Amino acid sequence: MSKKLKLIIAISFSIVFFYSFVEDKEAIKKSYAETITAADLKTHLSIIASDFYEGRETGKKGQHMTAEYLATQFKSFGIPELSTGGYFQNVPLVQQLAGGGVIKTESQDFSFGNDFYYTSGTDEQQLKTEKIVFAGYGIEDSLFHDYEKVDVSGKTVMILSEEPYDKAGNSFITGKKEASSWTTNRRKKAAEAKKRKASALLIIIPDFQKRFFENKKYITSPSLQLDDAPKIKNEIEMPVIYISRDMADRLFKQAKQKLTVEKIIAKIQKKKSPLHISFEESLEISVVKKTEKINSENVLGYLQGGDLKNELVVVTAHMDHLGKDSLVVYNGADDDGSGTVSVLAIAQAFAKAKREGHGPRRSILFMLVTGEEKGLLGSKWYTDHPVFPLENTVVDLNIDMIGRVDDAHKNDTNYVYVIGSDRLSSELKKINEENNTRYTGITLDYKYDVPNEPNNFYGRSDHYNFAKNNIPIAFFFNGVHADYHKETDEVSKINFALMERRARLVFYDCWEIANRDKRLIVDGKNPK
Repeated sequence: MSKKLKLIIAISFSIVFFYSFVEDKEAIKKSYAETITAADLKTHLSIIASDFYEGRETGKKGQHMTAEYLATQFKSFGIPELSTGGYFQNVPLVQQLAGGGVIKTESQDFSFGNDFYYTSGTDEQQLKTEKIVFAGYGIEDSLFHDYEKVDVSGKTVMILSEEPYDKAGNSFITGKKEASSWTTNRRKKAAEAKKRKASALLIIIPDFQKRFFENKKYITSPSLQLDDAPKIKNEIEMPVIYISRDMADRLFKQAKQKLTVEKIIAKIQKKKSPLHISFEESLEISVVKKTEKINSENVLGYLQGGDLKNELVVVTAHMDHLGKDSLVVYNGADDDGSGTVSVLAIAQAFAKAKREGHGPRRSILFMLVTGEEKGLLGSKWYTDHPVFPLENTVVDLNIDMIGRVDDAHKNDTNYVYVIGSDRLSSELKKINEENNTRYTGITLDYKYDVPNEPNNFYGRSDHYNFAKNNIPIAFFFNGVHADYHKETDEVSKINFALMERRARLVFYDCWEIANRDKRLIVDGKNPK
């Protein structure tokens, strides 16, 4: 046999061996991805999103039970406990309960729940002002100037909720029937009034009793803060109080103003311009709170890697939801039971791979966090008190609601919203897109992945606390739907086949990032 022929044969064997090796690695990866099944996801979700778990409210019995269930699952997968606290990271909290309070004038009292309400996050305080300024819709932008000719510093400001519309139903701000961020972003009007140094903000809402009933759970739920070292509060937050139209009309009448809310709206609509009214009115606002300390916990499943074990990939979802209200249980099957059990399934797949000799090169932390519904508290506690150094953390892949379909995709259900994947690393978005093309074939929707997006979904889930620490993130999300934060968010409405595909995409991303030669580059400068 000639040397040339021997060389050709050797090269041929090398090529065959190479492609066999590549195909073998692909087959191995796919085999573990395929252990993530709709059936398993449904089994886990049917447990933690059942009435037995009482809606998983942060720091309450149901949430603690959920944490125990998740830890038991990690143990059954063969994921060992951490020496720092087993499967748990304690999250100490300060809880504040709204106690009602009262709003008074010289001649009449207004009561919590009948005339007004505030959320439990409002600071406890006693406040008295001598002047009320009605400032239209409380909007200040290039198209509408409610504050342009009025000084509200040190005064109680009263405004209308939402935004002005013409008789055809078109917004003065957008020129269309769709609302602007002055309506969709509930914090925007309060921020504007606070910037102008108002003492208090009264927001007039239509259908007060209906709104109060629909949001009673959110209104009356306790607010929670992390119990870090004692902090001195330099400034009490301006109270934001929602009032009925009847209460507003009674305030106008007492101040001898011949106007009602209905007439004011009609005037603004007709003139297409702001309307301001200032009147003397002694107003006492009492916000009462009850404070106590409680504990919650993040659940940590740590899988140690191989040659790159000091680097860490984090996969997160939040286990908590809204709890229960009397006989009504807010089970949160989609929010975020779907993300929680998806993280479980991904963890099980990686644990199996490691047992069978195909463990990840980098370590992986599967973390189910608490307190997301109360202000991203569990993830903030972790990033403020990391179990593993943040400088060694390569990425956070966050799953928050992947079991449903929103109204925008009724005719194209095979999708997922991806948010933030290229804000800090140009590589992460490419990895996700390549994995999706190769394995899952889902439509990747970037609708909410834009600067100044009105809903601010980028800042509303646990990945955000990692992004603030310059750690690349990708957030997987199905969008909101009619059952969002309602007792109707139930397991029966979950699309498990779609959820399986979405969870597998996160698995493939995790596998790639955990096993690639180099850690993700951090070349973006947009954590916010």
